[in-house]
Amino acid sequence: VKEDIIDNIAMFLGAKGKEAAEGKKIMEMTGSLVKRYQVNVLVDRRREKGAPVVFEPNPSFHNLFGKIEKKPVAGSFETDFTMVQAGSLLKANNGYLVLNIEPLLMDLAVWESLKRTLQDSTLRIEDMPGQADYGMPSLKPAPIPLNVKVILVGGYEPFRMLQGRDSKFNKIFKVRADFDYEAQFSDENGYNYARFIARVCEKENLLSFTPDGVWAVIEYGNRMVADSRKLSLRFGQILSVLKEADYWAQKDNALVVSEKYVAQAVNQHRFRYNLYEEKVLEQFDDQSVLIDVKGKVTGQVNALAVYDMGEIAFGRPTRITAESYMGKPGIINVEHESDLSGQTHDKGVMIVAGFLGRMFAQNYPLSVSISITFEQSYDGVDGDSASSTELYAVLSSLSGIPIRQEIAMTGSVNQKGEIQAIGGVNEKIEGFYDICVKKGLTKRQGVMIPFPNVKNLVLRGDVVQAIEEKKFHLYKIRTIEEGIEVLTGVKAGHCDSNDCYPEDTVFGKVQQKLKRYHELSIRYAK
Repeated sequence: VKEDIIDNIAMFLGAKGKEAAEGKKIMEMTGSLVKRYQVNVLVDRRREKGAPVVFEPNPSFHNLFGKIEKKPVAGSFETDFTMVQAGSLLKANNGYLVLNIEPLLMDLAVWESLKRTLQDSTLRIEDMPGQADYGMPSLKPAPIPLNVKVILVGGYEPFRMLQGRDSKFNKIFKVRADFDYEAQFSDENGYNYARFIARVCEKENLLSFTPDGVWAVIEYGNRMVADSRKLSLRFGQILSVLKEADYWAQKDNALVVSEKYVAQAVNQHRFRYNLYEEKVLEQFDDQSVLIDVKGKVTGQVNALAVYDMGEIAFGRPTRITAESYMGKPGIINVEHESDLSGQTHDKGVMIVAGFLGRMFAQNYPLSVSISITFEQSYDGVDGDSASSTELYAVLSSLSGIPIRQEIAMTGSVNQKGEIQAIGGVNEKIEGFYDICVKKGLTKRQGVMIPFPNVKNLVLRGDVVQAIEEKKFHLYKIRTIEEGIEVLTGVKAGHCDSNDCYPEDTVFGKVQQKLKRYHELSIRYAK
């Protein structure tokens, strides 16, 4: 620098004795010479200790790799080395860079440049690909050696896609770590929840939470995972509840946040998203959608479905009917015939056919047609959680024994007649309870669920209270035989050595009907 200044000393002294008209020009030249010796510090870590950890929420090309800024001058653009800026990669050099993978994959040029940079262990600060084509002035800074650990954060789908489609992905990103979204509901983790709440209150300047307020937050975390044995680790949602509970407490001039304000925060969050839920409930209230919650009907059952709206989910009953008559087609899935049935629902209907064949077609073929449909369903049906419900409707239709309409049911079934676990059990129970409250509780209403779903029960307080007061009931069943007895009040029946069922049982009456259909089919065949 010293030698360069001496070589250009005339330029620094050139203003002396010059006329005023030339003064401005000389000052500009002097200023450019001074800039010539400036230092552009891209990254300054003098106040930092340890390796840098950088989080980049928006991994655009410039944010990651840096950029060379331009300034407009006389209708054009100029740039120099002082306008070079560092990106997240350089800021994280000799440390760690954390990126969300979803936005990163939105720009293929950024993804390819990142892979090339990590493979070469060299960072080049340059214009975005294609920018030079517009005649913009630019620089070409020397490559910078790069030693950085990049951590990609994202879901399973992007990971599987990259692993299957990008041959370089596994070579660059060699270590995968899965983080659970739930933990065991233990005293230790309950204490950790309380510590988390206290830390948030201190950091965010929130009111302190009372013991019952802390417990309400823990219950909310328990309900989020729909498993009585687990707690949610999705602390972003928990944090939102804490802040909103604090808001309601301060609005009420309270000194602490109690259970009341946590409940208010949770209820207000749901209220903001439950317009569609209210509209669906109105349809039951004004009988636009037909549902019976008392009495008995043959071949008709109340199934339970879940509407997932993203932020919230809710359950509602839906009527399934079955009609049986003599014929050969077997089970007719009306939804399938109408292109309203998904693959897993079709599978569930075929499992129902398999159960009937195992139970009643060992000595003669089935000569029956059975039509099954979800009434007033126009948006399509998928999932096998209603397969047991459909089977109950079929057994009722074939036996002629009516089913209690005050009991709704859910659960998938296998060909052995075993009831299997399903999802959304809490929403389904609460949804039917809400309908029963609207239409009037009779103290006989309830929901029949698979026994394996007992561990998933984390019900609303009002539903729990109704169950404890025997105003609403839960039936936990393991087999179709158990379920049909609850629904009809008639024994299911067990076959003897000749594969015959007692005549006064549900299966006995089904067998009699199928045998009569078979005999009639032989007679008509002649």
